[in-house]
Amino acid sequence: MHLTQPDTRTTPVAQSTSSRVLIGAIVALTLATAYIHFSLGGLLFTLNAAGYAALAAAMVVVATVPHPFVRRFGWLPRIGLAGYTVTTIGAYLVMGPYFSLGWVAKTIEVAILTLLAADVYQTYGSPAGLIRTALASVGLGREPRPMREA
Repeated sequence: MHLTQPDTRTTPVAQSTSSRVLIGAIVALTLATAYIHFSLGGLLFTLNAAGYAALAAAMVVVATVPHPFVRRFGWLPRIGLAGYTVTTIGAYLVMGPYFSLGWVAKTIEVAILTLLAADVYQTYGSPAGLIRTALASVGLGREPRPMREA
């Protein structure tokens, strides 16, 4: 009989200091870009700010709530934030208006994407690990194998 330890890497208790710092930085940068968009006024910028704020809150929930349902879908806010950020950058590059604060926001958003990539590697081992976890969480594919400790 082969016993394995449960994969607790995504629970708040098991998170390393580096993981907590990484999630904290992602949340802080996400709230910073939300504030920038909110400060610009107008419906489109306000909605963009609300989206970023909601995704920051979702990242906090994933990092702090140890409920099995939250852990099962911990990949969702990461994918959502990455997609939202890429869409925001793309929309800015296509539509403008190009001004200094806009480029500051885009720089922050690129930093968010970079930190999300680091988080995916730290949490899931690779983008393929994230995809396997996502598919398994909705009943497709096999349960992901735990990442080996270094």
